[in-house]
Amino acid sequence: MMETLPSYALWLMAAMAFLGYVLGSVPFGLILTNLAGAGDLRKIGSGNIGATNVLRTGRKDLAAATLGLDAAKGLLAVLIAWIMTPPDFADRITSVTALAVVVGHCYPIFLGFKGGKGVATGLGAMLALSPLTGLAGCAAWLGVARLTRISSAGAIAAFIVMPVVNWALYGFSFQASPKPMATLLISILVLARHHANIGRILNGTEPRVAPKQK
Repeated sequence: MMETLPSYALWLMAAMAFLGYVLGSVPFGLILTNLAGAGDLRKIGSGNIGATNVLRTGRKDLAAATLGLDAAKGLLAVLIAWIMTPPDFADRITSVTALAVVVGHCYPIFLGFKGGKGVATGLGAMLALSPLTGLAGCAAWLGVARLTRISSAGAIAAFIVMPVVNWALYGFSFQASPKPMATLLISILVLARHHANIGRILNGTEPRVAPKQK
């Protein structure tokens, strides 16, 4: 049976969750496009602050930087929690931190709680929380996006695959490990943020990524 967290561990969990949420709230896409003079990202395309919408500015470099930084904040939040946490409580505190950083990206305090869809940040957090699960998600994302030429389809596939992989690795028992529950909650959040994309995919109107010119 999983032991109850002592008070100092609960305070540490709260601190790491707060740190994760604040890191997740940093809107790198908006910051980079503003600094580069590409305009207010919230008034371009879908209005989303993620890398896919940054790409609609025509700046592939900014989109790549946004993707990397959004993933890095998820990875960094979980790594900080892991470094700061005693081994006996690491799984629980890093799991809560992983969820918090994705919530921060999706509902950032700095932008009136109107943020992104959590894909890159979620993958970054999962790479730190469970590397095999994160790698499986990245592979699903890249593979499905390349096959269908629909970016959102790749993201949706990744967050369907990861809970299954995590369940296979750890079992779905909170007493054994909190990681599968955290992975499931992160995936539900990201998939919920893609509800409009899922509708467009089902009716065949979701935009495709243009093929490379020969």
